[in-house]
Amino acid sequence: MAVKKYKPTTPGRRGMIGSDFSTLDKKKPEKGLLKKKTRKVGRGSAGKITTRHRGGGAKKRFRIIDFKMNKIDIPAKVQSIEYDPNRSSFIALIAFADGEKKYIVAPEGLKKEDKVLFSENASIKIGNRLPLKNIPGGTIISNIEMFPGKGGQLARSAGSSAKLMAIESGYAHVSLSSGQVKIIPENAYATIGQVSNINHNKIVIGKAGRSRWMGKRPQVRGSAMNPVDHPHGGGEGRQPIGLKHPKTPWGKPALGFKTRKKNKGLNKHKNKKEVSIVEEVKS
Repeated sequence: MAVKKYKPTTPGRRGMIGSDFSTLDKKKPEKGLLKKKTRKVGRGSAGKITTRHRGGGAKKRFRIIDFKMNKIDIPAKVQSIEYDPNRSSFIALIAFADGEKKYIVAPEGLKKEDKVLFSENASIKIGNRLPLKNIPGGTIISNIEMFPGKGGQLARSAGSSAKLMAIESGYAHVSLSSGQVKIIPENAYATIGQVSNINHNKIVIGKAGRSRWMGKRPQVRGSAMNPVDHPHGGGEGRQPIGLKHPKTPWGKPALGFKTRKKNKGLNKHKNKKEVSIVEEVKS
């Protein structure tokens, strides 16, 4: 997917870069796969702001995406590749042989009229989905399950992908784009290919109004506030933050603070494996 550059007819247009949607199918979304999207605009269950700088934005309806892809051994045909306002990647409308239609996250290179299959015996072809144990090592994959049957959770955003490194002792070693290697049960499913819209990271917003269309409100710098409002506030003229480490208005570290839980997700498999290796060495 190419990007679209605009003529510098206004200061806002100068340098602005957007996605080129000319290759997508210009059709109305499938009516049975739409859902009303309520606006919470950064509010929690109590109605108070829990995430700042959100609100406004264009009205949009939610497309129901099939992340589980559990219609096994039923061939499907791609009817259209469409834009989804709720995510960075494009989506594909597929029609199964039994007549059911579903939206899936479209891999890069998937085209209209292509055939896809979700099966243990599916061929290694873009758009097909099969268990990790049946995928050759070194294959580029996306929309990966962390637990069999739960649905795709990893590598779902535009241009993202992962590489299957090896299968060992019932677990697959999957290298993510971040460099982290995840250990996932070999029965978990994954889609062959990279997620579509690979040039999404080259988009330049260009003007503040375009951010407002996306539901993003302005952010005020902490150093421009008063001391009562932010740890960086106060001082005569422009002052440095005056603190050893930058922090949020609520005193939490803003840079270099690790927020990931050590035992979250499938790290426990990795920890168990490391413990067993250490025990073997000791014995």
